Amino acid sequence: MPRPLAKRLLDLVVAGVLAIASLPLALVVVAAFAVDALVSPRDRGSLLYQEPRLSRGRAFGLLKFRTLRADVLEQAAGHARLQEAETANLTWVGRRILKPWYLDELPQLWNVLRGDISLVGPRPWPPELVARQRAEGLTYRDEVNAGLTGLAQLTKGSDRRYADLDLEYVERCRLLGSWGLVRYDLEIIVRTLAVLGRGEGLRN
Repeated sequence: MPRPLAKRLLDLVVAGVLAIASLPLALVVVAAFAVDALVSPRDRGSLLYQEPRLSRGRAFGLLKFRTLRADVLEQAAGHARLQEAETANLTWVGRRILKPWYLDELPQLWNVLRGDISLVGPRPWPPELVARQRAEGLTYRDEVNAGLTGLAQLTKGSDRRYADLDLEYVERCRLLGSWGLVRYDLEIIVRTLAVLGRGEGLRN
């Protein structure tokens, strides 16, 4: 599926504005990490880390602020989400600041600017999970860019499978023209910002 130029322009403009606007938040996160490391030795470790993910069938390193203790992250095998469900595995910063406000994903604005992912699309999954989907006949993660947010991340409490929501978005990508898709992406971005403003976090 071709990548519309208008969607890429939207990614660059919005991600650039958000990156600049979020600099004070990033500084707060860095300061909180420093304090946490001083107070709790077991929380010490790198500020950033990368997880191997796929976008449009291509492997890349997804950037995140570290939420897990370093010893737990070593056991996560490139998929920290499974370990993050247990609060005991989280650092104080991860538990109190990063996860509730979705700030651990903030570095992914750089992934958007680099073109690894889009602002809106199916969330990038680890290679082994994508391979499992392919075995089930679901190949949409090879057809479109992954996204920082998407319909599946905004549908809390829904019984619908993530794949159904991802496929709904992919179908919109096929049917809508370039600017229609931009308007649809903007709607999802606004809804995402509203969720984050309430401190609810997003589905990942």
